[in-house]
Amino acid sequence: AVAALSHPNILSIHDFGSEGDVSYAVMELLEGESLRGRILQGPIPWRRAAEIGIAVADGLSAAHTKGIVHRDLKPDNVFLTSDERVKILDFGLARRESFLSADEKTSAPTQAGTMPGTVMGTVGYMSPEQVRGDPTDARADIFSFGCLLQESLTGRRAFERRTAADTMAAILNAEPAEVSESVGGVPPGFVSVIARCLQKNPESRFQTARDLAFALKEVLRGSEAPAGGPVSSGSHRAPLESIAVLPFTNVSADPDAEYLSDGIAESIIHSLSRLPNLRVMARSTLTRYKGQEIDPQKVGEELKVRAVLTGRVFHRGESLVIKTELVDVRDGSQIWGENYNRKFVDILALEEEISREISEKLRLKVTGEDAQRLTRRATENTEAYRLYLKGRFYWSKRTPEGLRKGIEYFNQAIEEDPEYAKAYVGIADCYNNLGFYDAVAPADAFPKAKAAANKALEIDGSLAGARAALGYALLYFEWDWAGAEREFLRAIDLSPNYPTAHQFYANYLCWVGRLDDAIAEVRRALELDPLSLLISAALGYCYYLARRNDEAITQLEKTLEMDPTFVPAHLFFGYSLVQQGMYGEAIEHFQEAIRLSAGSTLAQAWLGCAYARAERRPEAEKILRDLTEVSTKRYVSPYCFALVHSALGDMDLAFNDLEEAFGMRSHELTFLSVEPQLDTLRLDSRFADLLGRVGLA
Repeated sequence: AVAALSHPNILSIHDFGSEGDVSYAVMELLEGESLRGRILQGPIPWRRAAEIGIAVADGLSAAHTKGIVHRDLKPDNVFLTSDERVKILDFGLARRESFLSADEKTSAPTQAGTMPGTVMGTVGYMSPEQVRGDPTDARADIFSFGCLLQESLTGRRAFERRTAADTMAAILNAEPAEVSESVGGVPPGFVSVIARCLQKNPESRFQTARDLAFALKEVLRGSEAPAGGPVSSGSHRAPLESIAVLPFTNVSADPDAEYLSDGIAESIIHSLSRLPNLRVMARSTLTRYKGQEIDPQKVGEELKVRAVLTGRVFHRGESLVIKTELVDVRDGSQIWGENYNRKFVDILALEEEISREISEKLRLKVTGEDAQRLTRRATENTEAYRLYLKGRFYWSKRTPEGLRKGIEYFNQAIEEDPEYAKAYVGIADCYNNLGFYDAVAPADAFPKAKAAANKALEIDGSLAGARAALGYALLYFEWDWAGAEREFLRAIDLSPNYPTAHQFYANYLCWVGRLDDAIAEVRRALELDPLSLLISAALGYCYYLARRNDEAITQLEKTLEMDPTFVPAHLFFGYSLVQQGMYGEAIEHFQEAIRLSAGSTLAQAWLGCAYARAERRPEAEKILRDLTEVSTKRYVSPYCFALVHSALGDMDLAFNDLEEAFGMRSHELTFLSVEPQLDTLRLDSRFADLLGRVGLA
């Protein structure tokens, strides 16, 4: 029951199970001290005590709303973390109270599985009904809360007596000493809140923890604003117009469920991105936080968004538990948190529900048309959707094996639902990547990407991703420059905040020589996706093509600071170093790219260029022999040979390679008009002829 709770003021339980005769729970690690430890240092100032009380009351409210009563609330079971968060611990005596309704109101009490006359709790903090062994409900926690709050202010227990029997008698018959007699400066409203919590009759106490939290917030509002801390003020909020949906954590025992936690977060991002008045961070920027312990407030500040959503996913068999928390970056307070315990077959409706809740909690103005966009489903088939999520999981690996595996899953999704347009987009994306990174011959990749993208658009012409994928195939295989630009601009029009469309359009602008426009476009993509390694490196590449090598190196250094293992950044860095005559350093970057990519043929070709420029001809010629050997086993673009031959000054061989590349429609020929490495070929009439046939002259 406790694992089903999701609230920042309740200790998180990530997993539970048994090993042999031992039952276990996997809980979050907390650093700090218990409230008991803090009280032992002396009474707590009333303002901080109120803030702690609000956090505890908010946590109790979340538990009570789910029908869970703690029954052992005391300073030992409240933890103050080193970063000033407050956590309720130890629900060991808790019971699920089935009688609690959704709004936390109590009705006929129940014993919740405890035998009549049994005393449950800790002496000194038990409610009168617990002392008597009578039936209890959520209001017993409110009495214990009053004991805890009074002790925080005074440093002394509210009903402490010489023996346990005397203490229990005092709880039943005596009144605690008034707080105002022990502590000066406490507002009368605060004293009244404690007194109401400690009423002997449950009917005279606060009836819900939510009301209690509200009363404490009113106490703080009646004075100065609270001095920091993550406690929500409950005040009216202006619309929060930007959000980051962080990668959800897979807390299932099965690592194969990783695709599900990734896919749910991505689906929520996709749904929210349909709202025109909300800026949603792209998934690629957020993947860097996967698997890390994060502070949502710090992440939000880093990404310059107003709200951050985190989540945990537990999947076992047909059971699916999703816990979410939406945090206001301004003060770290929780805007909204919820736990969903559903069957897997309900996942599509559940994602829609979460997206609706988020839009409401952000206080966005959502029109009827916006609401339809938010809940529009790409498929009604749950199995097709599961297969699609697996396909995207493998696609995101960007390895040849991962891309092929992705295609398998997307095709299986289409078998389940032949009208699943997004699955066709997934196929197009995979084939485009296989073609661009020379994992297969161009003719074996790009036509299939084009066919899949067109099929997706036949089903749903509003898919920006399908437009972008189609433009990609038109650009890199058919050299249909006008058609590619048309599709990229359509994609941007359909989804102005889609960073990939801006990046693809920037590539197009580079190849046609509009380098200033390309730099502006890739900067726009980077604004939308500021931590994207690929877009960050693409900006450096644009600078290189514009022959602004100092700026290229500065940008690529930033990219490698984010991830020293990112292969394109090493490649582009090497390109700029070659142009500046820094061949030794360029060689190091190309060698690192080869190592990290397990033998990229393009990286090998550029290493050959660097050797040739450095007048190390034997090593450059060895690169040519190595590439020839590789080409007997898999596709190697003839462009790779042309790069090395041009650097060696073997012009006829270079043009023979380029002619072969033209025959194969190698996508690298789109680089012809702007690639500085080919400058040695430009004065030859054969180069101008080739440019014309590619459509660049």
